[in-house]
Amino acid sequence: MAYSIHGENKHFGTPTNPAASDRVPGGCSSGSAVAVAGGMVDFALGIDSIGGVRVPGGYCGVLAFRPSHAVISNSGVIPVAPSLDTIGWFAKDPIVLRRVGHLLLKLSYTDIRLPRHFYIADDCFEISKIPARRLTQVVTKSVEKLYGRQVLSHVNLGNYLASKIPSLRNYSNGQKNGDSKFSSLQALSSAMQLLHKHEFRDQHNEWINSAKSAVDASIVGNLSDDGDSTINIVQDARKEVRLALNTLLKDDGILVIPTALGCPPKLNARELSSTSYNAETLCLQSLSSMSGCCQVTVPIGTHDKCPISVSFIARHGGDRFLLDTTQAIYATIQEQVEVLAKSNPSSKEAMSEEAAEAAKEKGNSAFKEKQWQKAINLYTEAIKLNGKVATYYSNRAAAFLELANYRQAETDCTSAIDIDPKIVKAYLRRGTAREMLGYYKEAVDDFSHALVLEPMNKTAGVAINRLKKLFPAGPSVLCMDMKVGSWALRSLTKLGLVCWVTFGSSTGAPAVP
Repeated sequence: MAYSIHGENKHFGTPTNPAASDRVPGGCSSGSAVAVAGGMVDFALGIDSIGGVRVPGGYCGVLAFRPSHAVISNSGVIPVAPSLDTIGWFAKDPIVLRRVGHLLLKLSYTDIRLPRHFYIADDCFEISKIPARRLTQVVTKSVEKLYGRQVLSHVNLGNYLASKIPSLRNYSNGQKNGDSKFSSLQALSSAMQLLHKHEFRDQHNEWINSAKSAVDASIVGNLSDDGDSTINIVQDARKEVRLALNTLLKDDGILVIPTALGCPPKLNARELSSTSYNAETLCLQSLSSMSGCCQVTVPIGTHDKCPISVSFIARHGGDRFLLDTTQAIYATIQEQVEVLAKSNPSSKEAMSEEAAEAAKEKGNSAFKEKQWQKAINLYTEAIKLNGKVATYYSNRAAAFLELANYRQAETDCTSAIDIDPKIVKAYLRRGTAREMLGYYKEAVDDFSHALVLEPMNKTAGVAINRLKKLFPAGPSVLCMDMKVGSWALRSLTKLGLVCWVTFGSSTGAPAVP
């Protein structure tokens, strides 16, 4: 039956996972994944409705590609759920994966487009049973090496979807968005399962009724008989989800999520029949299934001797871009996997690093909510746990800037740059702090350095132009308006001396060094 996401089959037995023989191989296309992982074939095809290709790829440690919905004809394929079905494929080699894609997708030659955004979906990694840092570190280091740190950013995907797709509340089982970190993703998963069950029943109802004794009771009892009006609402949600993800990713963005909830479960494990476990696993699969966006499973080594992976998602129709990016970054990812394996940090050190990352993410959330002091406290906690990460200092500097604590912001940015001389945001933030402190030449130097690292950075370019127009060459005398507590200035030029005085009363206003 093409209905399971774990691969256990009471009729024909469960294929043996070559990467972990005591673990399940994944969903309905697990036979194809096993054939590739075992070296029997270079590539194999499969059907993916709710993870049937992506999950087996992750569990067996091979590349797996789910293309954009409806870009490959399903003619001749027995349908599972037509609104969700796609023909996917597996390969060990990214070059083979790409070549198969070019044939199936009938792609003509175009110039390769480089990714300009990698969005790490923090809330998705938080539900993973594997430490988030273990999954994301390999990706972030690889992206930094190939494309630069500036293309990396973080997103709370659940919050983003909730803001863009209010109709998801219809599927939250009475739980309002915001009551749970993952309510939006859970709602999306519920909508997907509703559609999957309805269309499966619609396609195979006659056969199911005639062969009830042969069909697993858990499948028969789980089929939906919801009316067409309900399904029409779900179809509308599909369109909204696609629009939301296409808007986020555009033509050059990649969304990074875990492929599955964790390591492949053991054969006959209790969690395989756990409603909550399966629901959380399907949360991750629902993004591409419901949006129709393309997704690739990328192996990133092992954890507890089991294969683990992440997934890259591109906009609907971005299949060529995703295949090209996967081929370009794959070797670097595997290099980083080896580096991580050789480093083998102590258990205590690993726990500190994980706790530091968790504190940083909480700090990021507080920052987004404009709770500046709370963010500072959390970034400080992260620094105490692991003082070797430049981002922690740079992020704390951003919070200090919001509180007009420019001295401390400058100090933190300098600490960040000492650790990582290529961290663009630290130069931008230190430039801002120095501008507010009156160190204009040093501010221009910082913004200029940011432009060297990132020539298209608009913030740095605008700042340099502003400072050059505002402050002509020559000695300067600076005063602050004590009434408003900020720089409210105008210039008077005489004998080549630029004198800055405040609007309003300047009597007694102290000179700024």
